[in-house]
Amino acid sequence: MSTPFHLSLPCRSVSTTKSFYTDQLGAYAGREASTWVDIDLYGNQITFIKDESFHFDYHNYRFGDSIIPAFHFGILLEKSVWEELFDKLSEAKITLTEKRLYLRAEPGEHQSYFLEDPNGYTVEFKCFSKEGDTFNK
Repeated sequence: MSTPFHLSLPCRSVSTTKSFYTDQLGAYAGREASTWVDIDLYGNQITFIKDESFHFDYHNYRFGDSIIPAFHFGILLEKSVWEELFDKLSEAKITLTEKRLYLRAEPGEHQSYFLEDPNGYTVEFKCFSKEGDTFNK
């Protein structure tokens, strides 16, 4: 059974955050008010609530030869959608913090790229080499 998730996060600007997710990533805006917006990111609901004073102090970690932000969220995509979004982001000159990171760990072999949103959140886009490997050991 595939069930979408809900995540609620503070944001510095509702309009800037909405624009980034809809215009740059191709997500959809759902319900909204002056202080919050629901974003439909591939069927998952992220609610951004305006709070100009929030601050996260988090560390990175090393995974193989890469430095990964310890605090990040992401979306799992089919390879064709993952590649299409990568090309769109590259053409739009969106800075990717890790380009096509390729992890060789069977099972669970996958490719990822990361970007930072206007609030400083790192968003990961991941596709697995083999369908069904999301939780396989």
